[in-house]
Amino acid sequence: MRIDTISLNYTYKPKTPVAACIGFFDGVHKGHQKLIQKTIERAKELNCASALITFEPDPWVTIRHLPVDQLEHLTTARQKNNLVIEQGINNIYVLDFTPEMAALSPDDFLIRVLGQLNLKALVCGYDFHYGAGGQGNAETLTSRLLIPVDIVDEVSFEGAKISSSRICEAVKQGDFYQAYQLLGHPFTMDGIVAHGAHKGTAMGVPTANISYNLEYVLPKTGVYSAHVSVKGKMYGAMVNVGHNPTMNYKESISVEAHLFNFHEDIYGERISVIFEQYIRPEMQFSSVDNLIMQLERDKIQVRRILGL
Repeated sequence: MRIDTISLNYTYKPKTPVAACIGFFDGVHKGHQKLIQKTIERAKELNCASALITFEPDPWVTIRHLPVDQLEHLTTARQKNNLVIEQGINNIYVLDFTPEMAALSPDDFLIRVLGQLNLKALVCGYDFHYGAGGQGNAETLTSRLLIPVDIVDEVSFEGAKISSSRICEAVKQGDFYQAYQLLGHPFTMDGIVAHGAHKGTAMGVPTANISYNLEYVLPKTGVYSAHVSVKGKMYGAMVNVGHNPTMNYKESISVEAHLFNFHEDIYGERISVIFEQYIRPEMQFSSVDNLIMQLERDKIQVRRILGL
């Protein structure tokens, strides 16, 4: 398994022949999985390795000059790579998507970027575009490249296209069942456990305050049932997404997880929050005692949902 960067600043000529798919692959959803499956099939037919070609940063950062905190991603680059590897891909090529690369004509993109790879076949979605202004598309790939090019048709669910933007909307509504149906895996946020104000501990509900990547799409504010992966082990959890209006108001949205049957110090640890079900909206309470009573009711409900 190799993860390599493809740049215009130096020539990279891997010897390994590959059948590859190309795209951004945010979320690695069921539509993306079709491309990956076709790529692996092609690699077996051609007796070569499989590969995935993706972009870093998100092309909209380069083309539209969007800051990271205005993006809405389902996965970080780290998560995306792990999901792709789980799907069976052998190699990942990350395009260093600079303004110079974005400005290449479609032909120059094929020669100077894809030409660095030992491609034996290429797989793309029907709506894939490349080159300055998106002038290149699936059809131009087929006509320009002297290798097999497979174009994967739209993958739909309940009469509508499966897309990262559609899944983002489901996450923002707290509809994780819909998100799971479209992704084929749970929506998960990774982050490092950071020190907070310790208000939860004082109320008997200690929480892990998660420092998350700002490019994540965030669920609507409220309380959720979840599972949290810590050091390879899974724990049931109650998660709050919001501003903490009663005791410790924050302008930015915090993600805090109360893990059941867990008493370890995990500050600085990377954990994964697997969202499952929306419980209630975030509320401001008239007193700390009222907040504590509601949290106890929430814990009972979440434990029942999780079967704890």
